[in-house]
Amino acid sequence: MPGYVQDDITAEELERQKALYGPFTQAVRELVDATIRTEVDDDEVRAVQAEVEALTARLRVRQLDGPYGVRFGATGRGRPWGNTVVGLRNAVAPPLVIDHDDTGRAWSDFHLGAAYEGPPGLVHGGVSALILDQMLGEAAGAGGKPGMTGTLTLRYRRGTPLGDLRAEAWIDRSEGIKTWAKGHLQDAEGVTVEAEGLFILPRWAREAIAKQDPAATPSYFE
Repeated sequence: MPGYVQDDITAEELERQKALYGPFTQAVRELVDATIRTEVDDDEVRAVQAEVEALTARLRVRQLDGPYGVRFGATGRGRPWGNTVVGLRNAVAPPLVIDHDDTGRAWSDFHLGAAYEGPPGLVHGGVSALILDQMLGEAAGAGGKPGMTGTLTLRYRRGTPLGDLRAEAWIDRSEGIKTWAKGHLQDAEGVTVEAEGLFILPRWAREAIAKQDPAATPSYFE
C-alpha cells in the first residue's frame, strides 16, 4: 500500500527521533499559537516573518518528496507521525495521545488552544469531527477490526469550549469487514459532541491478512 514504509529502525533510533522531533514540532505549535495571539508592533511582525522564512528555507534543503505516511518496523507497529490528529511531527496535530484496550475502546485527554477556534472561544465543528473520526478509527483498530472511514455521523449537542477536553470511543458492533463505532467529545460539564461511524477494511488489507493467515474465516473478508 503506497504511503506505508517499512524502515525497521532500532528501539534506540526510535527514541532518538522522538526526543528530537517531539520538542521541535511542539516549538512550531507554540509559534502558531503566538502568531494568532501576538500584539507586537508591525516592524517586529515583519522581522519575525523574515526569520521564519529563513528557517523554512533551511528545512527545505533536504526533505521528503511527499507526505510522511506511516513508517513501521518488524513488529508491524506503525508510526503515523504525519497524521493531522496524532502526528508527532505534525504541528497541526494537538497532538492526541490515545490509550486503547483490546475490547475496542479508546480514550484521550488533551488541550485545544487558539489554533482550533471556530465560533469565538469554541472548537471549530470540523475539528471536532476530525478528532472523533480518528478516535472511532482507533477504537475499531484496538478491537482487532481496523478499517477506513465509510461514514461518519455527528450530533453537536452544544458548543465545545477551547481548553482541556476528553474524547472516548468504542466498538458498537461488527459484521465481516464492517465495524460500527461510537464515541463522544466532552468537557468538564459533560458531552458536547456525539459520533457514530462505519469503518470498512480495505481490499488491500484483506489481501495482506489473507496471505499472513490462510486459515482466516472467509466471512471476515466478504
